Amino acid sequence: MSFKSRVSPYKWLLAIALITYALDQASKLWISTLLPLGSYWQPNSIEILNGFLYIVHIGNEGAAWGMFSGHGNWLAIFAIGALIAIYCLRESLELKRPIIQISFGLLIGGVLGNLTDRIMHGHVIDFIDIHLPLNIPYLLEGGRYPAFNVADCGIVIGVFAYTLMSAFSKPSGLKEST
Repeated sequence: MSFKSRVSPYKWLLAIALITYALDQASKLWISTLLPLGSYWQPNSIEILNGFLYIVHIGNEGAAWGMFSGHGNWLAIFAIGALIAIYCLRESLELKRPIIQISFGLLIGGVLGNLTDRIMHGHVIDFIDIHLPLNIPYLLEGGRYPAFNVADCGIVIGVFAYTLMSAFSKPSGLKEST
């Protein structure tokens, strides 16, 4: 079996993963040249929408919301394990379906983007900072949502889309009963 025939069924997954990864890494390179690491609040951040959206430059050594901070090596190993699991389970995940490829392309591109940061910098570069006009203890303290990046968006949208598709569609191997 040729390389092209093995890769062709996954062309959407590969394209979306590559685009997500490239956008993530390009945006992080831009932020790294624009703001010094640790720029989190005025005057070092850039206000985009008054009181709502800011551009910052922080290093997150943990996962979402800074959980597992200080365990970057384990998080990197987990990310590699997740990528291997997706590859091994590609048939049961129905990765040949284009719509599934889009969600997993976003997920894989995001995982690779944050994994690259962990390997290259020892932390993930986060730069999108949102402030909301509400306070939810332990989630949105003072209305501040934790800073995030393009890779995080890919991961969240990819997981959400796949979960939604899984909840509202039947697996392709099932036949309708009459």
